[in-house]
Amino acid sequence: MRVLTAKQIKQVEERAFVSRFTEEGLMLSAGTACFNKILRYYGEGIEQKKIAVFCGNGKNAGDGFVIASLFVKMGVDACIVLVDKAPELPEPKLYFDEAVSIGVKDYYFTEYEFNCDIIVDCIFGIGFHGEPRAPFNEVFDAVNASNASVISIDTPSGTDAATGEVTNAVKADLTIAISTLKFAHVLPPANAYCGKTVTVQIGITEDCYDKDCTYVHTITKSDIKRNFPARDKNAHKGTFGRQLNICGSYQMPGAAVICASAALKTGVGLLKCAFPKSIYSVMTSHLFQPIFKPLCENEQKTLSIGAMNDIFDELKWADSVVLGCGLGNNDDTQVIVGQIIKSSEAPIVLDADGINAAAPFIDIIKDKKAPLVITPHPAEMARLIGENTAYVQENRIAVSKAFAKENEVVLVLKGANTVVTDGNCVFVSTNGNAGMAMGGTGDMLAGIIGSFLAQGLPALDAAKAGVYIHGFCGDVTARELSQRGMTVSDMLSVLGALMSELED
Repeated sequence: MRVLTAKQIKQVEERAFVSRFTEEGLMLSAGTACFNKILRYYGEGIEQKKIAVFCGNGKNAGDGFVIASLFVKMGVDACIVLVDKAPELPEPKLYFDEAVSIGVKDYYFTEYEFNCDIIVDCIFGIGFHGEPRAPFNEVFDAVNASNASVISIDTPSGTDAATGEVTNAVKADLTIAISTLKFAHVLPPANAYCGKTVTVQIGITEDCYDKDCTYVHTITKSDIKRNFPARDKNAHKGTFGRQLNICGSYQMPGAAVICASAALKTGVGLLKCAFPKSIYSVMTSHLFQPIFKPLCENEQKTLSIGAMNDIFDELKWADSVVLGCGLGNNDDTQVIVGQIIKSSEAPIVLDADGINAAAPFIDIIKDKKAPLVITPHPAEMARLIGENTAYVQENRIAVSKAFAKENEVVLVLKGANTVVTDGNCVFVSTNGNAGMAMGGTGDMLAGIIGSFLAQGLPALDAAKAGVYIHGFCGDVTARELSQRGMTVSDMLSVLGALMSELED
């Protein structure tokens, strides 16, 4: 699904006006589609509910006037609350006058008593930016303090549809995005104000949109399934690739175990784990299927530079390499990471301490021989570009796209609504949950992406598939247990079964 900025969706609508719609026709279509979606989510017993449709004085109010009219026509106690002044633009005024003519009650915010069960937020549309002035800031506070369920139309009022910025905004339980998602639905902090986000189509045809890579897209199940055709009946273990994990240290052996387990659960044919020899007992007590390659270590019990000859030999064996999970960051590991990036002819997933080790000389990634997928969390991304974490979070898509394009890599910027880009096309995840915010989930993701690379998927496709199945696994685990109570081990226990969702 597309994710558009306010400017982009306005361009799409202008094309629709030329080819098919009038502005008032599009407004009627949008209001009707949102009304039907509200019925789908709140339809049971809605005749006994009181609904207040909060409207500003812009075009978004027109959708609200249509919604209020349709509720009154079906016998629901619905009213319009004007938060500032009566509409003046011709299209919203048309539907306001029609609503009043059929008996929809209207109030000004200053005279309205909050005695409703549902609030429909049509105060601002996608054009809002900056800080809300009076009386809108008071309205937002009052809506958020009410006990009503809140439904925002298109974007929660007070959120910036283009950047995701928020100073003060309506906190919705349900947001109904019109035609496509907007950046407010997928970028922090606005995404936390949306509640559950759903989309409605209002009749805008495909020819009104630009080519696909012009826009950001969400990662969808149907898109991912195309990468996983039925397995050949005569396949053998070599058919599904050889993955080399160079991960782990004495302080963080679990990262190597998690990464390996995730790779095995997602279908890699052969897995070899290279690690400091001091964690051999940990690795072999938790894993049975991989080939083990214990290597020499330094005083910090991370891989020693003396292991390089063995590592070079193993790189010749591999179809994919996962580098960095729990590796540690010191002089030895920095050299090892740099040499692997420059030498490997198999695609690499660079994660965690692999990223930290490469950060001081990050230009080395331009010397790579093979595709490179880098999977930073926001703080790691900040170190890569010499900025702070807040800057990264405020510019997630722009930062990711620019870094990937400049360095010719696939960048996976982790976090809520993970960003995946090759510098040209940009994708965001819409699954996953806050229960995944714990140590080890990144190691799991790296193992999954490495597995898909070993099985022959191109780097961008492997990253998208890894992010999707990782988030899906987290959502299933949270439903079965809880966000607070789930662990990475719980996620791994369901990962293998969930792969059936991608198989024909």
